[in-house]
This record gives sequence, structure tokens and C-alpha cells, in this order.
Amino acid sequence: MQLLDGKAISAQIKSEIKLEVENWVSTGGKKPHLAAILVGQDGASETYVASKIRSCEEIGFTSTLLRFGAETTEAQLLEAVESLNNNPDVDGFIVQLPLPKHISENTVMEAVDPSKDVDGFHPINVGRMCKGLPAYISATPFGILEMLIRAGIETSGKHCVVIGRSQIVGLPMSILMQRNEYPGNCTVTITHSKTQNLKEICQTADILIVALGRPEFVTADYVKEGAVVIDVGITRVEDATKKSGFAIKGDVNFADVAPKSSFITPVPGGVGLMTICGLLTNTLKAARKEIYK
Repeated sequence: MQLLDGKAISAQIKSEIKLEVENWVSTGGKKPHLAAILVGQDGASETYVASKIRSCEEIGFTSTLLRFGAETTEAQLLEAVESLNNNPDVDGFIVQLPLPKHISENTVMEAVDPSKDVDGFHPINVGRMCKGLPAYISATPFGILEMLIRAGIETSGKHCVVIGRSQIVGLPMSILMQRNEYPGNCTVTITHSKTQNLKEICQTADILIVALGRPEFVTADYVKEGAVVIDVGITRVEDATKKSGFAIKGDVNFADVAPKSSFITPVPGGVGLMTICGLLTNTLKAARKEIYK
């Protein structure tokens, strides 16, 4: 078993981006500027956004955080989105999910200028990705692809099973893994809560990507010997032995599955750290006008 170490890989990518930013700025380019909108006080969202801002500082980006209370109306949020759309100094921005229930996430996502949609959630970017055109790839799928590339994992002709069909991870991941390039050329099966014989399907996977949000759901009997296992899940679970009172768990029972795997991601320290790298990469592309000229 080899560990797909998100901490080490993300540090390498950040170092590469930092160097690119330094070169870009030294030749007259503007420092890439990433903005984030945070609505309410969701603990996990606070943590994610703080990590993104720290990463921007590390690699030489400018960052801006716009905070709104949980009582903010959809109209007020859309006004803020439009303001960032029209701000020429902001290269890309994100609206941190989830949003309060009275605000439509789809409405807000569709209001973001596709050229500044560095999360890769806008229908235009999703459509461009599906057609194989230059696009901002959603940050988590981007991070998974980078892990596969940097570990030199063969994907052509392999059976990739994705558990979970979310628009953020499962759906784009299934599309990316079947495209005619590397990583890709897999035969892909996408599974979900209504899939019958899920365990038997997973047992046929050469590459198993798990993104369903159920702590330690996948155990050794779901995995065939030598499979590559990518765990996207990250859930806080109560744990009285921890000072914080909780432990972070993935969707895969790591201790149980690791001995059967050829490669496996840990949680924490795996895909989550790579997600931020995807966001930073997209923001650099936005600053350089690489996708939308």
C-alpha cells in the first residue's frame, strides 16, 4: 500500500504556483486576486475559507473575504455577486457552500460570471468541461486528477467506480475519468443511494472514488485487492478522547481498507488539501485570462 499524501502533494503544487506568480508579477502581471463570500457562521465553512485565505497569502495572491449574516436575503447576496462580477481587480471568486436554506444555491451559482467562476460550478464551465473545451474544473475533481498524475497511477482501460453523484464531485469526476486523455480512458460506473448491489459493483473497481458523506461507510469487503481508493468524505464525528471533542472521518474505513489497497488517500491529509490547490490553480488561470480571453 502507498499513501497518496495530500499534504506533500499540495505543498509541492503551492510551491510551483508561488514561483509562477513571482515570474508573472516580475514581468508586469497583476497579483492574482481571489475573493470569497461567506454567509452565516457554519463551522466547517469558516475553517475552509480561513484555509483558502492562508493559502493565498503563502503563494502571493491578494485575497478578500466578504462576510454576510445568516439573515442575508437572496437579493442582497446576488447584489454582492454582481459587484464582484463587475470589479476588474477581482480575478475570481467563490460563494462558500452551503448557503442558508432560504437562498437558492443554483440561482446564486448561475449569477456568477463564468470567467470568474473559479469553483467551476457554473453551467457554462460544466458544459465546457463535458465537451472537452478549456474550462475551470471543479476544485475537488482537479485535486484528485493531480493526485493520480503525480503518483503515476495508470487509468487507461481501468474500471472506475464513483460512489456519489453530487454536482460538485461525483458527476464531474465520472465525466473526467472517461475522457480520452490522461487521467482518463476509464470505463466508469457512477453509483448512488438508489444503486442496487453496491458492494458487488465496488468489488469490480480498479479505482474507487468515494464521495457520499457517510463516515467509514466503505469497508474492506467493498474493495478488491490492489484497488486505488480515493476518499473524498470529511465528517466531524464526536470523540471524547480528542481535546476538540470530535474526530475527522472519511467515507472509507482507512484501517480496514488500506491493507487491500495499492494506493489510498488518508482523511484528514488527503483530498481536502488538494481541493484548495484546484481553486488556486483556477484563480491563476483567471488572472492570466487562459480560459476566457
